[in-house]
Amino acid sequence: MSIIALQLYTVRDETARDFAGTLRRVSELGYPAVEFADYGGLSIPQMQALLAETGLQALSSHISLESLEQRFEQETAYALAIGCPTLIVPWLPPHQRTTEALTMLAGTLNHLGRKARACGLTLGYHNHDFEFAPISDKNPTLVLDYLIEQTDPASVSFELDTYWAAFAGVDPVEYLQRHAGRVTLVHVKDMTPERTFTEVGAGILPIAEIVAAARTSGVQGFLVENDQPRIPSLESAKRSLQFLRMLPE
Repeated sequence: MSIIALQLYTVRDETARDFAGTLRRVSELGYPAVEFADYGGLSIPQMQALLAETGLQALSSHISLESLEQRFEQETAYALAIGCPTLIVPWLPPHQRTTEALTMLAGTLNHLGRKARACGLTLGYHNHDFEFAPISDKNPTLVLDYLIEQTDPASVSFELDTYWAAFAGVDPVEYLQRHAGRVTLVHVKDMTPERTFTEVGAGILPIAEIVAAARTSGVQGFLVENDQPRIPSLESAKRSLQFLRMLPE
């Protein structure tokens, strides 16, 4: 059964003030798991104690490509120690979006993915809207399609962000169905008619259909996220969770 987690970027205003206290509040809201955007400066023993206290599962963690390349051992050691099974590359800087750089990126992801798998971890890649643009004027293949095609399914998985897919004009339902088995985590986000962020279920995206497609295509976890909450961030996270819990299993 898929698990619902909160991407802590949603409540970054709260974690900046009180990281441990915010995770306690997230647990009280009913979330069983979280996806880290950072670790709040906590040491491994401190994070282990906090997760044990709150009962929260570390479902995944966003780690920059630079950090994975330069501090792989430290990043994987931290993840393993806190029971976090998946490390996600969250964003690609503009200079790495050229045709040549993307070719190198696919190789880098395969290399890091094999190293992660050898440690008992999974490496994933998270999209924004630019991955749904063609690689170049001469190559109409979408960037995300290219990365999916050029990476080893045994070593690299993908985390589909539904908001950014829809923002780019791509149907998240169709994309999940077309890439069944490659997308293992989904950022469940919603969009207002003005194409801004809102709570899950409060916008125009077909959340029930997205969740159903994700479940049938092998997705293991749903990550609630709101990049720019217009209400208190913990209240935003609460409303999104309440909506998802109303959907049929």
